[in-house]
Amino acid sequence: MDSTTTTTPKPVCAEEALALLNCAAESSYDRDKCLAALDALRACIAQKKVKKFSLAEASSTGTSETPKGK
Repeated sequence: MDSTTTTTPKPVCAEEALALLNCAAESSYDRDKCLAALDALRACIAQKKVKKFSLAEASSTGTSETPKGK
């Protein structure tokens, strides 16, 4: 049995979506680089026939920011 079959499957186009989000979050924002990432995500969406994305419910495994008090 291949050990990769027991791992949690990645969401469709996860790498492309993450690349686009990280590009937009970089302090040295590069519009051309982000547009290329957007194009890659669009291509993946078209290839995989994705209709809609949704975020998973919050869990302790993800990183989250603590709201700052006013």
